[in-house]
Amino acid sequence: MAFITKKDRSKERFSLLLLDLEEHYFEQHTAYNLTARGPEANRRTSGSLKICSKSIIFEPDDAVKPILKILLKDCKGIGAVEERGHNPFTESKPACILIETKQGEKKVTFQLEVPGKTEDIVQILLQLHRASCLDKLGDQTAMVAAILQSRLARTCFDKNSFQHVTENPHMECVAEMVSPLVTNAGHVCITDCNLYFQPMNSYPDSVVQIGLHSVRRIYKRRHGLRPLGLEVFCTENDLCSDIYLKFYSTKERDELYYYIATFLENHIAECTAESYMLQWQRGHISNYQYLLHLNNLADRSVNDLSQYPVFPWVISDYSSTQLDLLNPASFRDLSKPIGALNTERLERLLERYRDMPEPHFMYGSHYSSPGYVLFYLVRVAPEHMLCLQNGRFDQADRMFNSVGETWKNCLEGGTDFKELIPEFYGSDSSFLKNLLGLNLGRRQGGGRVENVELPPWASDPDDFLEKMRLALECQYVSEHLHEWIDLIFGYKQRGSEAVAAHNVFHPFTYEGGVDCDSIEDPDQKIAMLTQILEFGQTPRQLFVTPHPQRITPRFHNLSATPSLSSSELSPLSPSMESFEDLTEESKKMAWSNMNKLALQSCHKIHKEAVTGIAVALSGDSIFSTSQDSTLKMFSKENGLQRSVSFSNMALSSCLMLPDDKIVVCSSWDNNVYFYSIAYGRRQDTLMGHDDAVSHICWRDDKLYTASWDSTVKIWKCVADDISSNKRTQFDLLAEFEHEAGVNTLDLSPAGTLLATGTKEGTLTLWDIASPLPLNQLTCHSGKIHQVAFSPDSRHILSVGEDSCLVVTDVQTGMLIATVHAEQEQRCFCWDGNTVLSGGMSGDLSVWDLLSSKVIHKIPAHSGAVTCMWMNEQCSTIITGGVDKQIILWKPEY
Repeated sequence: MAFITKKDRSKERFSLLLLDLEEHYFEQHTAYNLTARGPEANRRTSGSLKICSKSIIFEPDDAVKPILKILLKDCKGIGAVEERGHNPFTESKPACILIETKQGEKKVTFQLEVPGKTEDIVQILLQLHRASCLDKLGDQTAMVAAILQSRLARTCFDKNSFQHVTENPHMECVAEMVSPLVTNAGHVCITDCNLYFQPMNSYPDSVVQIGLHSVRRIYKRRHGLRPLGLEVFCTENDLCSDIYLKFYSTKERDELYYYIATFLENHIAECTAESYMLQWQRGHISNYQYLLHLNNLADRSVNDLSQYPVFPWVISDYSSTQLDLLNPASFRDLSKPIGALNTERLERLLERYRDMPEPHFMYGSHYSSPGYVLFYLVRVAPEHMLCLQNGRFDQADRMFNSVGETWKNCLEGGTDFKELIPEFYGSDSSFLKNLLGLNLGRRQGGGRVENVELPPWASDPDDFLEKMRLALECQYVSEHLHEWIDLIFGYKQRGSEAVAAHNVFHPFTYEGGVDCDSIEDPDQKIAMLTQILEFGQTPRQLFVTPHPQRITPRFHNLSATPSLSSSELSPLSPSMESFEDLTEESKKMAWSNMNKLALQSCHKIHKEAVTGIAVALSGDSIFSTSQDSTLKMFSKENGLQRSVSFSNMALSSCLMLPDDKIVVCSSWDNNVYFYSIAYGRRQDTLMGHDDAVSHICWRDDKLYTASWDSTVKIWKCVADDISSNKRTQFDLLAEFEHEAGVNTLDLSPAGTLLATGTKEGTLTLWDIASPLPLNQLTCHSGKIHQVAFSPDSRHILSVGEDSCLVVTDVQTGMLIATVHAEQEQRCFCWDGNTVLSGGMSGDLSVWDLLSSKVIHKIPAHSGAVTCMWMNEQCSTIITGGVDKQIILWKPEY
């Protein structure tokens, strides 16, 4: 089971789970339990005495003898006496603790000998006894908390526990280590190389030590609805963390978090929901891993049963002998919450919802709660179930007896809306077996509760889990998992979208639904907190816009947006596959070697910064534009061949028409110029804008022009042959209005979508068939230098004056990744995962977007890199810069 600690404690009898909920374990002492009857040798039982906030526990050394637990609230007297039979003429006076308690109508006296500690123990017991006798629960809790803080304040972290004598401590504070249903108070200390926790009771170890170099992930947590938790993982995909700490102040929690985060800055990347989304979309992490990361980011932890990780039911067929993962009917509808899957039950719930006074909610129970988690895990964590339910198991017929019956009840039951836990998609099937031989009772039919009954299509528990894992990762679930994410972690979690999706739970289950700190009555506050923790909590909302779909090999109809055409999203026809496979393979090889760019040649042919590069299909002729207002034609073999000046203002970009005969240049003088290579002269001029033309694109005999006059225009070439020695007419087909000057634009590979970036940092996505934007967001705090679609049309990358690289999802318009660069990046090429960009320093940077890191830097220009060109095979790169140079590069294989 996931939340059992990594160290095997199966031989230990004492556990913090023997304590009541919210009870603290203060200290332990070697002690002897003295009895009045029996032979002298049997009157003295050795063991350990454990002082707790609500009880006294004596654990005999002899494992045959039972553990003794005395509730402080039942005590009628506590004091110190001399041991019976003590010789008054001897110097030593071993004193005993005398405790009188009542068990039913019977008065019981216990006598415990604790050498050298009697008076101190009596004092703390009297204090705790007074707390337990207070009428109000809030007063009891406050007094115990004061005693705990007082005892913690009198001690400090023992620096003799440091791994190395040279360690330098950074901070020390008090905190509690959290595990399921229990916490343990002690001291936290962090040094320049280790994180330590030292329990005040030395249980289960005298110190817990974690090397900072081994830390892979850290998360801030809400604990008890307050921002006090911190969880540390030393593994990437393990459910179980290495330590979960609860602090007494948010300030101390945050200080420790930022210290560790700063230390890890050069070791790991802090991943956001958006960065994990990008990895998941592109198939770099599995559905299971993605759900695990989302749960972690949404405050779900295996150490907190009220916020245990939640996973979906994905299979709906638990009766067939064979499980068909190619049949959609085998799967649950992931676009609906559990409570909305059954139409008849949903109608009853909606009727009650409409007649309900404020606050409205559809479901009286949650999809995840401590009771539901232990319902599934009772066979491997019986002590947790017994702790939660006052020492008793649930009725046999209400236990987790059958997977199929549980699913049926989730579909039909009036109060059962639970989802699954990650163990159903793991590799440890022990939670389905009664390996401990527990007496879980008999069902009404007479049968004993033993192993969980599995569907007919599973031969054994291991086979069941294997098929569950296959189902979670299969095509159908991959195509629809984003719909379930919208319900649990996303925009359908709350508000009007939740109402429309029939996904409304009690207001107390949502983050911010109730402010416990504002409740003045301590008893009411504790009751409210207890209710929330036991009822279950909705995960922290991670997404506020629709979650994009995963990119899988056979996507069809991925978006409701008509502009995402079948030519962009459907697979290639069989006749094209082999050629495309070869092309894709060469591209992958080129991008995998992008950090090995080799400089081929340098050309300094301009008098000002280079602004655009275009290359003939043959690769023999290279064209470039510059702020010096000239278009240059050159080759790496023959050098400069032509120089053309169109105006006295800067040229901003250039492109080569598909016929390889015309070069088109945009200019700051508001015009677009067409240069005929064959005739060696300017052939046409398009006077298209009221301000500088900043960027141009060409697709299917259409010219797209962006301008600082805040418009983008689409022009249709009317001439039969634009390369002929005739003037050409251009008709204006469409005009897209912006609120600021447009600095850059790009067309999707299929030519149906247009992305534009403005001087004010706004990215807009357009369907070229419509004058209204599909999505618009301000993703940069300054000018956007360049935007470009990914080769699969799923994402748009933009770079701007704010030194950020931003990835936006095309389907939803959601900003899914923001990478902060050390310097402003001016231009780039990318394959959807890796980016080659040019920065202000003149270096080329190779970025891995999934890790948000620069994996290689290449010295290039002596000033900012201003433009970049890459051929279709990604085997040749040409860059231009402020230093007036044009540099040719090739990846080395």
